[in-house]
Amino acid sequence: MPAREELGSEAFRAIDRMREAMTARMSAGLSPTALAMAQFDWWTHLMAAPGKRLELADKAARKSARLLAHVAALDSDPDAPPTIEPLPGDDRFSGEAWRKPPFSIWAQSFLLTQQWWHNVTHEVPGVSPHHEDVVSFMARQMLDLFSPSNVPFMNPEIISRTIETGAMNFVKGFANWIEDQTRRVNGQPRVGAEEFAVGKDVAVTPGKVVFRNHLIELIQYAPTTPDVFADPVLIVPAWIMKYYILDLSPANSLIRYLVGKGHTVFCISWRNPTAEDRDLGLDDYRRLGLMAAVDAVSAIVPDRRIHAAGYCLGGTLLAIGAAAMARARDDRLATVTLLAAQTDFSEPGELALFIDHDQLHLLESMMWDRGYLSADQMSGAFQMLRTNDLVWSRMVRNYLMGEREPMFDLMAWNADTTRMPYRMHAEYLRKLYLDNDLAAGRLMVEGRAAAIQNIRAPMFVVGTERDHVAPWRSVYKIHDLTDTELTFVLTSGGHNAGIVSEPGRPRRRYRIATKHADGVSIGPDEWTASADARQGSWWEAWTDWLALHSEAARVAPPPMGAPDHSLPPLDDAPGVFVLQR
Repeated sequence: MPAREELGSEAFRAIDRMREAMTARMSAGLSPTALAMAQFDWWTHLMAAPGKRLELADKAARKSARLLAHVAALDSDPDAPPTIEPLPGDDRFSGEAWRKPPFSIWAQSFLLTQQWWHNVTHEVPGVSPHHEDVVSFMARQMLDLFSPSNVPFMNPEIISRTIETGAMNFVKGFANWIEDQTRRVNGQPRVGAEEFAVGKDVAVTPGKVVFRNHLIELIQYAPTTPDVFADPVLIVPAWIMKYYILDLSPANSLIRYLVGKGHTVFCISWRNPTAEDRDLGLDDYRRLGLMAAVDAVSAIVPDRRIHAAGYCLGGTLLAIGAAAMARARDDRLATVTLLAAQTDFSEPGELALFIDHDQLHLLESMMWDRGYLSADQMSGAFQMLRTNDLVWSRMVRNYLMGEREPMFDLMAWNADTTRMPYRMHAEYLRKLYLDNDLAAGRLMVEGRAAAIQNIRAPMFVVGTERDHVAPWRSVYKIHDLTDTELTFVLTSGGHNAGIVSEPGRPRRRYRIATKHADGVSIGPDEWTASADARQGSWWEAWTDWLALHSEAARVAPPPMGAPDHSLPPLDDAPGVFVLQR
């Protein structure tokens, strides 16, 4: 009887899941209930705050006066300085034509309105911080939609282009739109991505697949130096995208760079899951992914400790695995490197906009229906965080200017998307983002807490200044979770371009400082002020650090695969998993 009742309860829950999945399809994966609750919280508190409303009225009058003063100044001086500048990173009005009336007036009006709406949606007494962020985000999306830069007859660059081409830019733009929609319907990548074929143009560092299970292929890269460091390097990339962001073109391949510096490098290539993999969990990724790779590397290079490096989700998984290994007294890791990877999710940045209990329930229902989170659903969330850069500017260029963005390797990689298994992604979001179990010491691995504090291997952690996926201040919080030697680097760039930062690239810079095990912890602002500022690529600092934590004596390169032939080479790099669609 209890089994029958449980079956009936599950059937009732399935009805709710199906309803939520249908809602998600119509709402682009956003929970209407969560948005409505945020709006209600903000609106009711605003209506109950006469002082705040009077303040907003005063600000509106002041901004209107500033705009009128600017218009009056333009009457006598068309080059009068603007009354407000765009926020850092907002390049919509950077062109010289935007400095001339009437375009300058429209731009100034928009920026003042944007600033006023920021005041409207912030510091309303009694509104929860999460709801405040959601409402501010929604207001920003609506404002960006109606930006004068998106309106053909208000954008001077579009007007100039239209005059030059006799309006053929719109004809070309419509053709671009048709081509893009056709590719989207047919599941094809963006225009130009075919010029960066995996194994031919990108992911071309020579190597062999030396291990394969259901979830990973392990690639061992061929040496290019007569001798190598004794301790190998294992790279754990994120499974949210293909591994070869770390092996792009030869000029900017981190893997090729490491091999050229005399390191024996191994890298995991993750399987692209399907609906059949819906029940793969986060611990499966640890066991079949990280630990299987560590076991294979130990078999190929026996009696040597491993320099493990994880990027993004791979870094978070590495931190979990390293903590579990430390708890089990498994000392096979010589060092741990985390690249743009969070371990404390209490302040995860703007991604938290999409993560609360209601939103997560909708997302879980959507994944429950399909068995996975599709690539378009994942990329859509990231694009909404940066609509200026990733949506509107591209639409203006492609469809209104009639131009095509030049494709390059990083952009082509970004279009080579993957899926996320239902169970794993639900556990990841709930246990890490929502409940912050890893930082709190509540995340259990094989019945024991995976506590970051147990890691004693030296750590090298990299954050990037403009990271909207793993904000550097969130990455920096690992200082509060570990007592081991910790070298932290803050590099210029964003989540991807800040990591793919090869030596010789202009205008690259980074800050670096080391906290020893007996050192005092300081806040991120104090760290920024005191850290050593350097020009160039952080790759050079990392390889120096790896050399410092490796045995001084170099050795002959190990064979490809295990010396006892238990792990023979299977395929040439980049393997077959990376080619899965």
